[in-house]
Amino acid sequence: MKLTSLRIITKDIKQAVEFYEKTTEITAQWYTEDFAEISTPSITIAIGSTRTMKMFGNPKEEFTGGKNTIVEFLVANVDEEYERIKAFTHDIVQEPTTMPWGNRSLLFSDPDGNLINFFTPVSEGAMKKFS
Repeated sequence: MKLTSLRIITKDIKQAVEFYEKTTEITAQWYTEDFAEISTPSITIAIGSTRTMKMFGNPKEEFTGGKNTIVEFLVANVDEEYERIKAFTHDIVQEPTTMPWGNRSLLFSDPDGNLINFFTPVSEGAMKKFS
């Protein structure tokens, strides 16, 4: 088994794709007006409009952001990323903070309320884990 993508469902796909393009600094590939992907070296972020859920047999159109899942990105310098991220979002949940497990972490939300964590290993144990 191989985890290949993470799909985010959104009411405003154009806004969400633009946000994730700015966040990752990667241009999305659009397949339809309701579906786009941003491919990183490790995983693809798939972004679908709420209309795509009908294709899965789910007629429900109301989706809200998830506060129980965090999309995490390993970054070279979380403090530098914070300066870049706060230029286009005011949804900062936690400014860069060193966590007890050795990662320096920045937590913010996308336009739908999904949590995103940018982190940089800073302790010896965390650096070893991600090297």
